[in-house]
Parts: sequence; C-alpha cells; structure tokens
Amino acid sequence: MALMPKRVKHRKSQRGRIRGNATRGNRVVFGEYGLQAEQGGWLSAQTIEAGRIAAQQYIRGEGKLYIRVFPQKSVTSIPLETRMGKGKGEPEYWAAVIKPGTILYELSGVGEAAAKLCLARLAHKMPVRVRMVKRG
Repeated sequence: MALMPKRVKHRKSQRGRIRGNATRGNRVVFGEYGLQAEQGGWLSAQTIEAGRIAAQQYIRGEGKLYIRVFPQKSVTSIPLETRMGKGKGEPEYWAAVIKPGTILYELSGVGEAAAKLCLARLAHKMPVRVRMVKRG
C-alpha cells in the first residue's frame, strides 16, 4: 500500500517551486549508508514503495532499511480530452518534494559491498539523480 497522509488541512495543493539545497534531512543519521538526491523533484508514493520493495528483497531480513521521505503533497490532474475551465482536477497521487541533498533511504547492518549493490538497485527506480553516501 502506497504511503499517504492520514489527514490534511487542504485536499489540493499548488505546485510550488523547488529552490535551493536541502538544509534538513541531508545527512545520514539512522544507518551507515544512505541514498542522497543530487537533483530536485517529486517522488511519488508509488516510487517510494517500489524502492522499498527492491531494497527489502535484496537485503532479505539482514540489515535494516530506513525511509527518510514521506509524500505530503497531493498532485492533481484533469482527465484527458477535457475542455478548458471546470476548475482544478482531483488529487491523483501523493508525492514527496525532494530538494538536492536530501537523504531518501538509509541502510544499516550490511557490509559496504552489499549496501552499494542494494542502493544501486534503488537508484534505478528513482526519477532523480542520486548517489551513495556514508555516515560521518
């Protein structure tokens, strides 16, 4: 099941603009290795879940995976072949806003070689450019 907020103040949100680098959530704190975004963008709840499944299948119970992002932004869209007007579309999916430097996932309890392979599998699923970082 994809992540989404339990309740929100407003159902629909404006698109906004991603400016600057991440000042929070930009260092590895829970695990030994992390996956850091090098670009800004939106990460859908489905993409976050796909990354979680790919990592869990690889580490197979040894080690722990931490997900450091949560989708809090509703992204709306209007159905195809609809005329102009009639207001803003309905929320279609939930997305996490990613700034450059944000840590997306963290791994602990595995060796460096295994972490590198696991995070490489995760990187293939991501719509933004990412890199592996170590703690400290």
